[in-house]
Order: sequence, then structure tokens, then C-alpha cells
Amino acid sequence: MVWCGAFRSFLFEYDTPRIVLIRSRKVGLINRGVQLAILAYVIGWVFLWEKGYQETDSVVSSVTTKVKGVTLTNTSTLGPRIWDVADYVIPPQEENSVFVMTNVILTLNQRQGRCPEFPDDQTECNVKNNCVPGYVSTHSNGIQTGECIPYNNSIKTCEVFAWCPVEDDYHIPKPAFLQEAENFTILVKNNIWYPKFNFSKRNILPTINSTYLKNCIYDSQTHPFCPIFRLGKIVEAAGQNFQEMAVEGGVMALQINWDCNLDRAASHCVPKYSFRRLDNKDSAHTVSPGYNFRFAKYYKDANGTESRTLVKAYGIRFDIIVFGKAGKFDVIPTMINIGSGLALFGVATVLCDVVVLYCMKKRYYYREKKYKYVEDYELGVNETYGTDS
Repeated sequence: MVWCGAFRSFLFEYDTPRIVLIRSRKVGLINRGVQLAILAYVIGWVFLWEKGYQETDSVVSSVTTKVKGVTLTNTSTLGPRIWDVADYVIPPQEENSVFVMTNVILTLNQRQGRCPEFPDDQTECNVKNNCVPGYVSTHSNGIQTGECIPYNNSIKTCEVFAWCPVEDDYHIPKPAFLQEAENFTILVKNNIWYPKFNFSKRNILPTINSTYLKNCIYDSQTHPFCPIFRLGKIVEAAGQNFQEMAVEGGVMALQINWDCNLDRAASHCVPKYSFRRLDNKDSAHTVSPGYNFRFAKYYKDANGTESRTLVKAYGIRFDIIVFGKAGKFDVIPTMINIGSGLALFGVATVLCDVVVLYCMKKRYYYREKKYKYVEDYELGVNETYGTDS
């Protein structure tokens, strides 16, 4: 037993590298600096900025909208005409969005029959053989009959069986047909719920009464919590020009942010509004800009003959995007983040070693002092383990 203890002491002394404590003011400063940086990160970032002591939940939301506004147009085709909400909000209700028509191409009194196709490279013809019976292209208004007939005094096109006369959308009205749409208003009613905390609220705050609601218009400075928005101001707040956008249409985002600290009073949980344009407006890429679609209004006369008015509507779609996060104190995330912060202090020694041993000018000196390298203990020439000799 005495021999075994002496042998272990012998091996420990000669085979194991010796770790030496470096007593250096510079090394101590580096180590304390790393520890202070970790402490600042844990307290400043994790707990104060990111509120690591809170349990969080994402918002659940519902949105309803109501547009108001009336305008008058006077054209040679339609004469004087009033446009109200039922005319320019299409469809009447959408999920989290609303479309407001700002420009339009109307093709009145269409009936099914035979008529010349709208002229382009595929439909213009000189003789009958240029037209193929039954042919339909992607952009056709109808089915070709195989005849070549005059479109006007100078152009012939293939005859089609279609809703006649066919639409002519080559020239978009400028300025926009409904220029006054920028003065229309939209009421946005938003209800939110944080299920984890059973907390609910709406953007019409308890401090808002019916008198205020009838007269207010949202302004980021004077009326930041008014839920009624002027369309022109929404577009302007996104850095766009309403009259330019109204010609070919586009897509706008009305963003509502609900970031709530539920450790404070519920009155501090209020919506923050922001606006931006979602569709890409790039002057270098002008193919198929804006936003438009077609729909028709159908009629029957006394004889039962069906006709329709084809509407190509250009306009601005307003998408209401609601997002947010709520937080409230909870013991579990607090303890997890405290434990993670304490574990980071173990990194201080590692970082200090990296700096001292690889980055400082006297790194070779510190390496010699930290580690002592010894040769492997050599046995006698004729001695080996596991033998009796």
C-alpha cells in the first residue's frame, strides 16, 4: 500500500501538466471586463430591453371596416352621376381589407353577338384566310368566326362571337375618374385578444365617445387614437401621391401594432398606426402596374334580351394588418434567464484565456507560465507493463 501511494505521487508529479495561476494586473482587468460585459448584457438586454422576466403571447385579432364618401362626375357618356359607397366599394365586405375604386373603364350595353375583335398583332387581318374559325387566344374577347370585317375606317380585324361591342381599355382615363376619392374616409374597428392572459381590447378606446368619433380624423400628432382615416392621408403618410396612385391603382397597408406590457395598467395598452405601400412601384419595371379587375352588371329588357355593363375597375386596396405581442411577469422565464445569465459567467474565463494566450503581445510568456510541458516518463529499457520480467 505504501508502494502504491508513492507510485501515484510519482506519476502525478512527472506526468500531469502543472497549471500555474498568472498574477497579472492586465489579465485581471481583462477578466473583469468580460464579466462586466456579460453582466450588462444579462441585465440591460435580456431583462430590461427584452423583458426576459415576462411570459409572452401573440395577438388574436378581428377587423371590420366602413367607408364613407360621395362624389359627382359629369361625362359625355354618363352625364351627371353621383357615386356613393355602394358604387365604388367592391365587394361590400372583405376579410381584413377594403377595395375603393378610383378609376374605371365602362363598356355599356353589351349584348351577345358577332362583332369585330379589338385590334392587336394577333387579331388584325387583311383577308378572310387570316382568321381561324374557333380560335381563342389568352387575350381574346370571344371566339373567332373565321370572317375578316372592318373595325373602323382604316383597320380590319377578325370577327368574334362575344359580348359586343368588345372592351377598349387601351387608354386609361387620366386624371382618375374618381379624383375626389382622396377625401373619402374609412372607419377601422379592430378587436384584439391575448388568450394566454385573457386580455381583450379594441381600438375604439374607452375615452372615445360618440361625439368625438363623429368629428375626428386620424392625425399622428393631434388625434393619434382616432380610428377614422382619410384615404388621401393614408397614401401621403406612406410617401406616395394619391392622384398618381389612383390612375392605375395599388395596394396599401394600414398597420396596427399592439405591443402591450400587461404589468402596467390596461390603459397603457393602446394601438399604434403606421402606413406603407405594398405593391412594387418601380419606374424601371412598368409591366402590369397597379391593381385592377373586371366585373359586370346584368340587365334584361321587356323582351327578355340580356345585356350588361362591363366594368374594369382600378383602385386602391387597403389591407389592415394587425400584429403585436403582450408580456406579463412569470417566475419560470425569470428563473430560466437568470440561470442562463449565471452560466455565461463561465465563459468569462474562456474568453480571457483566448485573449491572453492568442491576442496579447506577451502571449508566449503567459503560455509558459500557465502550462508546464514535461516529457513522458520513460520506463527502463527492459521493463514493460503486463510482464513478469
